[in-house]
Amino acid sequence: MQQSLTLSIGLPAGLVIVMLGLGLSLRIQDFTRYLSRPWPIVLGLVCQIVLLPLLCFALVYAAGFPPAISVGMMLLAASPGGTSAALFTHLARGDVALSLILAAATTIIALVSLPIIVNLSMIVFYGEARTVRLDIVQVLLIFAIAIVPASIGVFVRSSFPDLAERLDRPVKTITMIFLVGLILIALIGQWRLLVVWGPTVGLVALIFAVVSLLAGYFLPLLLGVEPRQAVALSMSIGIHNAALVIALAMSEHMLNNAEMAIPPAAYGVIAYVVGGVFVWILNKRQAAAS
Repeated sequence: MQQSLTLSIGLPAGLVIVMLGLGLSLRIQDFTRYLSRPWPIVLGLVCQIVLLPLLCFALVYAAGFPPAISVGMMLLAASPGGTSAALFTHLARGDVALSLILAAATTIIALVSLPIIVNLSMIVFYGEARTVRLDIVQVLLIFAIAIVPASIGVFVRSSFPDLAERLDRPVKTITMIFLVGLILIALIGQWRLLVVWGPTVGLVALIFAVVSLLAGYFLPLLLGVEPRQAVALSMSIGIHNAALVIALAMSEHMLNNAEMAIPPAAYGVIAYVVGGVFVWILNKRQAAAS
């Protein structure tokens, strides 16, 4: 019960505080400049909506998973970018504004794209379609936890720049502590699942996480995107909203299949660890170059 309260109340509350702090490091211009130069956003959306589901389908097909696990993996691939991607982006010195834009955009688009991809997956692996939809309340909750607090932070930055400057270092410290806490809670909460499914689902989830992060980083660089933007794209593409799709899989009004929740649950842990390692590597490279 205590762990459930921590996950359902403590983590969202902590994320609201951290996202407010991240907003203090941003200016309105960090967002508006993408109105005239939307190419990174377009590239991120194409990777998220087209590239990742195709990549995931290839992995699932090669692994020969049972139908429920296969659909669970596709459910994960179709999910929007996680709000925690902004935390990883901030720690890796990437473009946090771009990460937040992609989180908002992929969440809204997922209202349409997620049901399409999941229903196609049900047809392929089960031979029948299933009515799946993303509840607008879940979308609004994501905005309430991430986008709104960050927007308030941006407003404070524009009105009280000296205050925002003084809070920059404490925010980075709090962000690091919160991120480590997320990883530890995920590992403890899903340890039994990782032990049981690690050799099979965990391996494919690990491959998917690594390939997603690397593709999200190097493909944009090859297509002329700035390094800070490539970092944001990598984190946004590689770190999905696993909690959202677990809820869809478990809900008796949606898929109502606990087995489908196994891949996103495993991925939720693995992606945090892989993302943390990627942040460490990027920071080491930046320190060596300076």
